[in-house]
Amino acid sequence: MEGNQEGLKIICAEDCGNSPKKEFLKQFTIAFSKGDLSFLEEAISNDIYWNILGNEVIEGKDQFIECCKHMKSDILSEVHMKTIITHGKSGAVEGMFNMKNQKRYAFCDMFQFTGAGKNAKIKELTSYVIEI
Repeated sequence: MEGNQEGLKIICAEDCGNSPKKEFLKQFTIAFSKGDLSFLEEAISNDIYWNILGNEVIEGKDQFIECCKHMKSDILSEVHMKTIITHGKSGAVEGMFNMKNQKRYAFCDMFQFTGAGKNAKIKELTSYVIEI
């Protein structure tokens, strides 16, 4: 899938959406990149735990949404999801994002869900982000 959503170019391998949970993680990454707070709020559990390694730990839905409000989604120019993997209550998204100021970052987000079903919410997120 490749598209340009409100000035943000989204690139995702075609097989990234071949299961409900992979599609969910793809949509979550797009929503996060665009600052779609309503989608994010529905996707996470009340007791979400987000560890941005080397930076900070965010605990709880309110703190997660507040943190996302302060992120500058308008400075992204491109998000490339190279790999999305899910199994049971776990998932991962690996890729790169480019900023409008020409900086590039590799990322890997590791997810833990409240359950294995397709409607489970994200209860834990560990983010690895490296400038390249």
